[in-house]
Amino acid sequence: MGNADYECPRRVSIPPSKPFFNSLKSGLKETLFPDDPFRQFKNQSASRKLLLGLQYFVPILEWAPRYTFEFFKSDLLAGITIASLAVPQGISYANLANLPPILGLYSSFVPPLVYAMMGSSKDLAVGTVAVGSLLISSMLGKEVNPNENPKLYVQLALTATFFAGVFQASLGFLRLGFVVDFLSHATIVGFMGGAATVVCLQQLKGILGLVRFTHATDLQSVMRSVFSQTSQWRWESGVLGCCFLLFLLLTRYFSKKKATFFWINAMAPLTSVILGSVLVYFTDAERHGVQVIGQLKKGLNPPSLSELDFGSPYLMTAVKTGVIIGVIALAEGIAVGRSFAMFKNYHIDGNKEMVAFGMMNIAGSCTSCYLTAGPFSRSAVNFNAGCKTAVSNIVMATAVMITLLFLTPLFHYTPLVVLSSIIIAAMLGLIDYEAVIHLWKLDKFDFIVCMSAYVGVVFGSVEIGLVIAVTISLLRVLLSVARPRTFVLGNIPNSVTYRSIDQYPDAKSVPGVLILHIDAPIYFANASYLRERISRWIYEEEEKLKISGETGLQYVILDMSSVGSIDTSGISMFEEIKKVVDRRGLKLLLANPRSEVIKKLNNSKFIENIGQEWIYLTVAEAVAACNFMLHTCKSNPEVEYNSQDDNV
Repeated sequence: MGNADYECPRRVSIPPSKPFFNSLKSGLKETLFPDDPFRQFKNQSASRKLLLGLQYFVPILEWAPRYTFEFFKSDLLAGITIASLAVPQGISYANLANLPPILGLYSSFVPPLVYAMMGSSKDLAVGTVAVGSLLISSMLGKEVNPNENPKLYVQLALTATFFAGVFQASLGFLRLGFVVDFLSHATIVGFMGGAATVVCLQQLKGILGLVRFTHATDLQSVMRSVFSQTSQWRWESGVLGCCFLLFLLLTRYFSKKKATFFWINAMAPLTSVILGSVLVYFTDAERHGVQVIGQLKKGLNPPSLSELDFGSPYLMTAVKTGVIIGVIALAEGIAVGRSFAMFKNYHIDGNKEMVAFGMMNIAGSCTSCYLTAGPFSRSAVNFNAGCKTAVSNIVMATAVMITLLFLTPLFHYTPLVVLSSIIIAAMLGLIDYEAVIHLWKLDKFDFIVCMSAYVGVVFGSVEIGLVIAVTISLLRVLLSVARPRTFVLGNIPNSVTYRSIDQYPDAKSVPGVLILHIDAPIYFANASYLRERISRWIYEEEEKLKISGETGLQYVILDMSSVGSIDTSGISMFEEIKKVVDRRGLKLLLANPRSEVIKKLNNSKFIENIGQEWIYLTVAEAVAACNFMLHTCKSNPEVEYNSQDDNV
């Protein structure tokens, strides 16, 4: 570039300082209220603000006035359809949690009513979930044997549900929904797949008709328990279980083949329960070793506030269980809700969902219900059945209420092996091998996280798998912060654009100039690494130029367009880099420092140290200034400095 081509660049502006409390308020608002939920209250009367506030926390008040009979017809069909799935699943999952089967029906009555009023999803169908049931069984079962002390076990399950609700609601009210984001997609895929595998293995007890079975969830313990009791296997139970499992899998296969047949898959579990009960009743299979549910209590949910045991010596176990099942339920429920919302092009407020989940579990724990969430299988049926609003949950709850009042005696002869078949069929759908293959192709690290969660759950325990997966995910976050990417930029031919030389092989290095891009905020965690890495870049560039005999290195430009923030350790790092550059007889330039960064650099006197004239708006302007100096004062760095000072 010739001298005549160089134009005096515009100086980088240093934003005015804000009062501390204004900065703190702005930071908290961006952190906790990124969606600005208060904007709707601006310039509104007091009564209008009250109504908007009620509608915000109780969304049914907002959409109920617009509800139509056409919507009701769709919701009625969807509600009846998911009720046919909720009844057998509720009984099955309560059995999985080692809780009385009736609690599974209770949990499909009160919580859906609460969610219908407070939830923001139109498609989520509320009910008990297999993974939450498994966690309750494994975590509480270690402390209290459900067979030896069933009353205490139920009390702890209800107490854990209460704490799960409190934790969920707290996250929503405090706008801390980002905590759930630490469960990455890869973590959830691996964890759900592992939990589904463990649940399937646990159902061998019901399929084989075993009376005694291990409470451990790891593969070794389950296999040892199965094969150490070969003399206790009941072929009648095994044949019945395999037949019903085949029936359930075939109905799912046909439903997937043609979407209009979704109702076949939805009705299959209830059909299995009815057929199994009839078969047991008329063949007297109970006498031949086929275990049945037995008597179910008739009537609606009894209050259970007095059953919440806050003085138990196992209280901390209940709290820990509640927090873990609360997080898992939120992660699954919100992910399911958002996936269906995307299809219908509407928005789900994650914090509202957390409050809704929390309140329904708090209310549930006081009405003899255990953990509820938004299971994928039930929500998928609700979606395919054409639901329009959360009224489908009210219809489902009404159907369950009728069941509780009048139909529970009919489930006396329901064989446990049918419940095991229903659970296995549901769990096989959670083993998403296609997602695992996709992770392998797309991101090997995510694949490792996924498989770590799976292996940890299957060969260790549910808690171990979750801890391993979350730890590896956090390690990845820490590594990305502590070891940010830096790369050399080059000029794209016939343009003033500068991009990574690795990504664009045709990008040309600028003679005498090293342009480095820092691709992350600079904090105490990465400041030392960046100092060493930038120093190495400079050393390697000098060595390369020395070997090739090209123009020696004169300038180092740091592109800071991706550095959104900096702390005091980062500022110290820049001061040390400046000393390194000065010792080598080079000049340091900064390009496009962001508002927060340039403000802190100015307050620390680093701008005064480096000189305002060595800070540029863009990499292109910085390169132009370097070329101008190289062409006017090639041999005297001091003159070069003074010339730049005069021109800017």
